[in-house]
Amino acid sequence: MTRSAASRLFLVLLATATLASTGANAEVVIRKSIRYFTVKGATAEQLDDALSRHGPKTLASPMRHPGATRIKFGGSVTYAETGHLCRVDKVLITLSTQLILPRWNRPKNASKGLAMIWNTLAADIKRHEERHAEIARNHARQMEKSFSRLGAERSCKVLQARVAEVSRRELDDHDRDQARFDRIEAANFESRMTRLMRYRLSGRSAQD
Repeated sequence: MTRSAASRLFLVLLATATLASTGANAEVVIRKSIRYFTVKGATAEQLDDALSRHGPKTLASPMRHPGATRIKFGGSVTYAETGHLCRVDKVLITLSTQLILPRWNRPKNASKGLAMIWNTLAADIKRHEERHAEIARNHARQMEKSFSRLGAERSCKVLQARVAEVSRRELDDHDRDQARFDRIEAANFESRMTRLMRYRLSGRSAQD
């Protein structure tokens, strides 16, 4: 998983004076896309090497990975002045996620056993990256709620500072949740793959 460095600037803070309204209008806009990269190989060693050479890089590590999710937060907050108070008027949170997944160009001489291993691994990679995107979506919705719940302040400058503080806190929480998920996944990788392979083998035996 990687989060765009630009996400640290994800709020365009517009301190504009508008007419009073009954409450903050909020919206979360989410976009998701998938990009594939091709790997080739007729053996497990060749596939492992292909993933190491062609997999995506992340901001957190110079190493290449079997998959990644690029995450970018954006949006805007506008303010309304009512009398001597300033409050949040409109909140727009945008989230763009791009899953980067491997696609095997299977050669004719690749064994059925290797195909089963690859299908198991590829499915697990996709599940892993989908979960990263889900975590980001949950935090985008939480950001919208946090901004909308901010109370009025004596000036828009003070409220803008509070919005900036909340944005930093929410992004830090997002980063921690993503890192925690990666740690858990890494610790359980071998046992998870063993369990998945046994499940596929049992299903295959039942069909034979």
